Amino acid sequence: MSKPIKSFWGKYRFLSNFYPCFINYKGIIYPSVEHAYQAQKTKDRKVQEHIAKLFTPLDAKHYGRKLPLFSSFEDEKLVIMKDLIRLKFQNKILRKYLISTKDAELIEGNKWGDVFWGVDIITGQGENHLGKIIMEVRKEIYSSM
Repeated sequence: MSKPIKSFWGKYRFLSNFYPCFINYKGIIYPSVEHAYQAQKTKDRKVQEHIAKLFTPLDAKHYGRKLPLFSSFEDEKLVIMKDLIRLKFQNKILRKYLISTKDAELIEGNKWGDVFWGVDIITGQGENHLGKIIMEVRKEIYSSM
């Protein structure tokens, strides 16, 4: 087994949802997975289109935090994220980078206390759902090769 990748920084920045990559999701082109994910918190297409035009993924994240969530968002968010990650790694260059991680455990280590999508690097606590989803998508890619 390869050495774990404990954060999505430096040479592994491409694993981050903030990494620039165009995602066409439900007919709207977003400049990052973060933009696309935040936009899915609402069913309002005009709001989704607005989020797609925000300057940075951080802007999208801040905007998304203020949105009232549609009723079943919490039940659907893992499926939404997996769909978006699959789309991201259809990009041939990003797919090549992902394959280069071989069988390494992917851990979205962070300093901002996100213990759902990642692992808090200070406490070591977290569910690492983003890392798990990316590893699942990597496995799908390997099985299709």
